[in-house]
Amino acid sequence: MAGSNHGHTPAAWTGVTIAFIGFCVSGAFMVMAQPVGFWAGMVIVVLGGVVGGIMRAMGLGQPKQSRALPHATPAVTREPAAAES
Repeated sequence: MAGSNHGHTPAAWTGVTIAFIGFCVSGAFMVMAQPVGFWAGMVIVVLGGVVGGIMRAMGLGQPKQSRALPHATPAVTREPAAAES
């Protein structure tokens, strides 16, 4: 992906950062055996995805590139045989 700008947008950085913080919170509370804190961290992880999606919808993400469908090659057709007279 050398020629790509994949993920280098404010929406991507913000969403991933929030999700990473939620992952760390969940991990810490899981080690401390606190289920409520674990699930709070999981909510933060989901919130990261929601925030990233909203920011992308606001125009802060990478625009979608329309994929051009490859041109269909016509099927080989057989011309009708000329009637011999």
